[in-house]
Amino acid sequence: MTENKVLIVDDEVDICNLLSWILKQKKLVTSSVNTLSDAEKALKKETPTIMFLDNYLPDGFGVEFISHVKENYPTVKVIMITAHDSYSEKQNALKKGADFFISKPFTKALINETIDSLIA
Repeated sequence: MTENKVLIVDDEVDICNLLSWILKQKKLVTSSVNTLSDAEKALKKETPTIMFLDNYLPDGFGVEFISHVKENYPTVKVIMITAHDSYSEKQNALKKGADFFISKPFTKALINETIDSLIA
C-alpha cells in the first residue's frame, strides 16, 4: 500500500499544526506551507494524495489555485478550508474542482470523516 501524503496550505500556523496533528493520528504523512507559491514548489517536489487549501492566502486566493492543481495534478483531492463560509464561496470552490468544502472552525470528527471518504 502506498503512503498517503497530505499537503496543508494555510497561512495560519496554528491551523497547519492542528490539521497535521489530526492527520498524523490517522497515520498520514503531512507537510504544510503558508503561501500558494510555496504550495506550487511543494507540488513539484512530491504529489500528495490530498491537499487542504485555505482560500485567503498572502499571495492570492486558494479557490483560483484549484483549477491549476486539477489540471496539473489530477489525482490530488482538494479540500477547501476557509473561515469565509458563504453559499457563493462554497459553490465557486466546488465548481472550480474542490472535492470538499470545510468551514473554520472545524471539528476533528469532520476532518476524519472527510479523510475517510477520500481514502477509503
